[in-house]
Amino acid sequence: MTGQPAPDAELDEALALVNECRDGRRAVPHSASPASPASTPSSASPVSPPTPPSAPSHTRPGTWEQAPEGGAAHVGVTSWPAARARAAQAVPRAGGEPVAVPLDQALGLTLAAPLTALTDLPSFDTSAMDGWAVAGPGPWGVREDKVLAGHEGPETLGDGEAVRIATGARIPREATAVLRSEHGRLDARGRLHALREVVQGQDIRPRGQECRSGDQLLPAGSLVTPAVLGLAAAAGYDTLGALRRPRVDILVLGDELLTEGLPREGLIRDALGPMLPSWLRALGAEVTGVRRLGDDADALHAALTDSAADLIVTTGGTAAGPVDHVHPTLRRIGAELLVDGVAVRPGHPMLLARIRPGRHLVGLPGNPLAAISGLLTLAEPLLRTLTGRGSGAATTYAPHASPAASPAAYTAPVREDVQGHPHDTRLVPVTLRAEHAVPLRFNGPAMLRGIAAADGLAVVPPGGARGGQVLEILDLPWRSTDGGVCFT
Repeated sequence: MTGQPAPDAELDEALALVNECRDGRRAVPHSASPASPASTPSSASPVSPPTPPSAPSHTRPGTWEQAPEGGAAHVGVTSWPAARARAAQAVPRAGGEPVAVPLDQALGLTLAAPLTALTDLPSFDTSAMDGWAVAGPGPWGVREDKVLAGHEGPETLGDGEAVRIATGARIPREATAVLRSEHGRLDARGRLHALREVVQGQDIRPRGQECRSGDQLLPAGSLVTPAVLGLAAAAGYDTLGALRRPRVDILVLGDELLTEGLPREGLIRDALGPMLPSWLRALGAEVTGVRRLGDDADALHAALTDSAADLIVTTGGTAAGPVDHVHPTLRRIGAELLVDGVAVRPGHPMLLARIRPGRHLVGLPGNPLAAISGLLTLAEPLLRTLTGRGSGAATTYAPHASPAASPAAYTAPVREDVQGHPHDTRLVPVTLRAEHAVPLRFNGPAMLRGIAAADGLAVVPPGGARGGQVLEILDLPWRSTDGGVCFT
């Protein structure tokens, strides 16, 4: 390890969790109290860690193993990079279902097909400036009428003639240039004189200058931004062919959760129910429902079998405690486990399952920062593929190129040493200062104070990182759009 000593909460977590078996078959289950804030492995009794293997184990997805007392066993731990890759590849690379969407509803979607011009742009020769359209060399006799944008004007100018013209107005036939208002003067007889040389075609936007009908303007997979909406409208579109937003159901588990008021009598406020819908919308999803099921196995079974969502996100219940019903329920419905535990802190007991073709579940731990870790590890790559944004250039921060596959990642050097986990990747909230990422203090699994002030999450390798070391940074969805993301 490197860096300063970890806060007590982090040391407790590390000591408790390194007791997991890494032999490629299963993890040692930890019991969770029904009144705990989240169904995560207990950190009450630190134990001496076993000697680890040289690398985290990987197991074949889709297998189940019987755990004691009828619970579902973890089938193995997947490395953090492999888990992200598996989530991105869980659905077809082509993305979701193409739909025709009116322009005013297409913001934030992804183009399902290339955007091709339906007309020349501009579709006729237009004036780039207010002034006079002139024909031939000057001085020019000025016609009494004017040419305004959207209005009829003289069809043709004769040699030596000029006519007043507004920006965007159609250029009369035989006009050779536009003389800007500030570059011309009228003499006492009303004749127009140029104050500087007039060049053929000056200040005229010729038809097709930007594109010709049929030209490809943007490739399939492009994000529909406000500028794309404007381009599409200019090119003649009323609707866009875009990928439908993936539908997401959120199931909040846990009898200990309150929806209002102060924590009391062993009950705590639900932080994930209010947070996840907006976060998932920022990732391009349509949140179709948020349901609070408590610790009810039958209610969870009914919710999973009845849902028509592309993705179900559950909170809590992913460990092996007496009220952790996610694994047994997935086994009951015959789901295929794709990821069952990830070598990452916080958020180790996350999972990804295929319920049936086209339907997936991401099980998040109940602790808030651990849940965010699961969201960015498993849900974000899967949604990126579903929304058609699975391939794209990574952004960079400072002068460092990103080695990450996800366009939501970049790199930056950390300003100081960062405590690491002995074996697992660690995600640490950071803020960006000049060219450095600065780790934030409040980074325990149950804490939101750090991530609320963060610009991203630094990906800290096993063993930690030294000050100045370049790390991958996971961007937050509102950061990647400079605050312009729509959460509704």
